[in-house]
Amino acid sequence: MPMKKRIPFVAFHTRVRDETVKGPNPYRWEVRTTEDYFSGKRVVLFSLPGAFTPTCSTRQLPDFEKLYDEFRDAGIESVYCLSVNDAFAMNAWGKALGVEKVNLIPDGSGEFTRKMGMLVAKDNVGFGMRSWRYAAVVNDGVVEKWFEEEGLSDNCESDPYEVSSPQNILETLRTAPAS
Repeated sequence: MPMKKRIPFVAFHTRVRDETVKGPNPYRWEVRTTEDYFSGKRVVLFSLPGAFTPTCSTRQLPDFEKLYDEFRDAGIESVYCLSVNDAFAMNAWGKALGVEKVNLIPDGSGEFTRKMGMLVAKDNVGFGMRSWRYAAVVNDGVVEKWFEEEGLSDNCESDPYEVSSPQNILETLRTAPAS
């Protein structure tokens, strides 16, 4: 994806906690758009293959959560984790990992991921269509910096994870001026 590209408009179907909803499942549907998430803010977006998967659950999301305050200190207002999973899976995953700072975005149908050019088949590991691992600094809906793992392809035999790590993004933010 070339730098300075506007992210695509997409509506995400999320589940949000609502204490007015009675019963054992106090959540309601809420549609949030890319405008809601990205307009007027400088954020980090990172995308990964799936909730509850090994690298995503043991390193990537936990490290973004741990380093969240350092991103804030570097001028980032929010950090978003996006995955081609439904809202139920994303909420359960966030709860299981104790995520409190990083905002999880469910791209259940993969529409955003497809429009970003990052939707890949991962049938070789039984996942179906998922996101390639990438990250971006997005400033008011425009990609300012792009971090894409090498080897973007369907049914990739490896699962690269270095370029889109929070450590690499923070280093880039600290050494390069905002665009």
